[in-house]
Amino acid sequence: MTTTRTRLRSAGKPALHATVAAIAASLALTACSSDDPAETSSGNGSNGDAMTSSPEDQTFGPGCSAIPDSGAGSFDGMATEPVATAASANPLLTTLVAAVGAAGLGDTLNSAEAITVFAPTDDAFAEIPADTLEAVLADTDTLTAILTHHVVAGQLSPDEVAGTHETLGGTTLVVRGSGERFTVGNEEAAVLCGNIPTSNATVYVIDTVMMP
Repeated sequence: MTTTRTRLRSAGKPALHATVAAIAASLALTACSSDDPAETSSGNGSNGDAMTSSPEDQTFGPGCSAIPDSGAGSFDGMATEPVATAASANPLLTTLVAAVGAAGLGDTLNSAEAITVFAPTDDAFAEIPADTLEAVLADTDTLTAILTHHVVAGQLSPDEVAGTHETLGGTTLVVRGSGERFTVGNEEAAVLCGNIPTSNATVYVIDTVMMP
């Protein structure tokens, strides 16, 4: 509903002020009780279209269909939590979450003000030989170097993510592509589901574990 406000210049006229206030109150009550669907906003703000936007609306990629429709691991659920907590509820990222825990990086990621995380799926970790993965998970220094190679500063949108970025680990990571098709790092990891919002990060789920 669009409300037109008219400013009345009535300084020194208390009676007019009282009349205007009464009219305004009457109009507000009428608006609140309107049964006309065209007058009802689906959001809490004045811009109904903006308030109906969902975190899912800004995501892209074939892997997005694997994200749960509801619950903590859904797009809506992840949007309300810091990134490590959000990832812990996502069924695609259980190995990554275990690795973050083993490296003691959960608090670091959750407390970061604005970051972008390239998050390998469980299938990506499964491509690593089991004995090698076990050894890496037991080596905190190596594990930290690998995981921080997947994190860059800033919450990067699809219009910003392509380019060369310094990672949290001090290495360089190159993202190539545009629109809804991107590859990441020397391994050319493909983005499966991109631009997932959390409360402090933007997540791009990828199909490969990248090495620094």
